[in-house]
Amino acid sequence: MTRKPDAVMLFAAGFGTRMGALTKTRPKPLIEVAGKPLIDHALDLTRDLEPVRVVANVHYLSDQLETYLAPRDVLISREVPEILETGGGLRAALPLLGANTVFTMNTDAIWAGPNPLIALRDHWDPTEMDGLLMCVPIAQTVGHAGQGDFTLDQSGRVTRGPGLVYGGVQILKTDGLHDIPDTAFSLNLLWDRMQASGRLFALQYPGRWCDVGRPEGIALAEGLLANV
Repeated sequence: MTRKPDAVMLFAAGFGTRMGALTKTRPKPLIEVAGKPLIDHALDLTRDLEPVRVVANVHYLSDQLETYLAPRDVLISREVPEILETGGGLRAALPLLGANTVFTMNTDAIWAGPNPLIALRDHWDPTEMDGLLMCVPIAQTVGHAGQGDFTLDQSGRVTRGPGLVYGGVQILKTDGLHDIPDTAFSLNLLWDRMQASGRLFALQYPGRWCDVGRPEGIALAEGLLANV
């Protein structure tokens, strides 16, 4: 039986500048939606994967996040003195994750529907895939103004283009991170390499999704959850 990924990287180091005054004194993952911090919405999804190892990277107002996560069985990857972006942050956290294939998860989205982590795990095929992204059709997003990030072909492979929004949850093989010379870099660099080799795939989410990237996203996300 092929071993499924059981380590989750939570991206929690960012500055949350689009949130304006809300992130002047607290990190974005601690902003509350429907009565609990965004990072708890993410952690709730990881619990269906038990047993699982969860790592969160921290940088901006890191003391608050570390204090909050201390009783929650989450390992901390500290990014000092500089923030490392998604790719550099994931690579720095690999010793804590203890795996070459991992889930990564943004902590600023709300999912209404099946657990996206479980759906990805059940669809994962390491013989064909180096990356599997959870993407959301534009019509199923809430408060999203863009045209999307990816186009999906009949085989499930993705190319850059309009139609599907990357929802911030994925499974990745991390070996390719070691070939990137930069210290701080985006996972887009790894995606481009996977796409070029025909090994970047996506799964379409059947539920609805809201990006809580701006203050107005809080009410939109709460409305979405109220109608689940």
